[in-house]
Amino acid sequence: MSTYILKRLAISVVVLFALAAASFLLIHLVPGDPVRQMLGSGATPENIASVRSDLGLDRPMIDQFGTFMGNTFTGQFGDSITLRTPIGDLISERIGPSVLLILYGVFFALIIGVPLAVAAALRPQGFADNVIRIATTFTFAMPTFWLGLVLALIFGLQLGIFPVSGYETGVGGFFRTLTLPALTLGLSLVAMVVRTLRTQLLVVLGSEHIEAARARGLTERRVVGVHAIRNSIMTTITVISVQIGFLIGGTVVLEYVFQIPGMGTLLIDAVTNRDFPLVATITVLAGATVIVVSLITDLIQLALDPRVRLADS
Repeated sequence: MSTYILKRLAISVVVLFALAAASFLLIHLVPGDPVRQMLGSGATPENIASVRSDLGLDRPMIDQFGTFMGNTFTGQFGDSITLRTPIGDLISERIGPSVLLILYGVFFALIIGVPLAVAAALRPQGFADNVIRIATTFTFAMPTFWLGLVLALIFGLQLGIFPVSGYETGVGGFFRTLTLPALTLGLSLVAMVVRTLRTQLLVVLGSEHIEAARARGLTERRVVGVHAIRNSIMTTITVISVQIGFLIGGTVVLEYVFQIPGMGTLLIDAVTNRDFPLVATITVLAGATVIVVSLITDLIQLALDPRVRLADS
C-alpha cells in the first residue's frame, strides 16, 4: 500500500511540473503584447520598453520560466501584469464563489441523478428507463452556456424566481445567485451519474447478497436504499471525481454567463488582457486541483475496496 501511495505521489508531482511548464509556454504563444494592451495605442516605444523592463518581460524566456516555477511552487505566485496586484490576493478573493458553485452543482447532480438512476435500474428497458436515459442524454448534449441561458430565461426573466446575474454573499444571497448556475452545472453532469449508478445498480441488484436480503423479508425500499445504493455509490463518486476537470471548465463558462466574480471570470479577463503570470497560475491551480482530487479518490478506494489492495500487492 505504501508503494502505491509513493508511486501516485511521484506521478502527481511529475504531471504537475509538466502542466506548469506547458501552461507557461502556451500562454506565451498567444498573440498580443500585454504591455501594449495595458498602455493603449498612444504609448511610445520608450514607455513600452520601460514597463516591460519593470515587469521583467524583457528577460530571457528561461529566466522568466524559472521565476514563474519558483513563485508557483513556493506559493507566492508573483504579481499580475495588468492589475499590478499580488496573484495570491486575487485568487483568495475569487476562489470562494467557484468552489461553492462546484459543490452546489455536484449536490444537484446527486440529488437529481440518484433517484433517476434507481428508477431506471428497477425496471431496465422499461418506459421510465428509456425516458430517463433520453432526457439525461439530451441535457448532457446541450452546451453548458446554452442550457444556462435557457434556465435564466425561464426561472429568471419569465418567472422572476432567481436573478440572472451577479453574486451576493450570505446564505440567502448564496442560494439566490448560485442556484441557477449550479443547477445548470448539475444537469450537465446528471447523465453521467444516472448511467454510472444505473449500470452498477443492475449488477448489485442481481448479486447473491441482495437476493439473501430479500429472502430475509426486508422491504424493497430497504434493500435498494440501504444495501444496493451503499454498494454502488462509490463508483459514481469516483466518476464525479474524474470529471472534476469538466466541472472546473463548466464554472469558467457559467461564471461568465451569470457574471459571478469567481476564478472563471478572472481567467477570462486574464486571457483577454494577455496577463501571462495570472493565466498560467490559474491553469496550474486548476490542474493541481484535478490531481489532488484524483489522488484522494484513489486513496479512498484503496482503503475501502479490497480488490484494489490485492491488485496493488
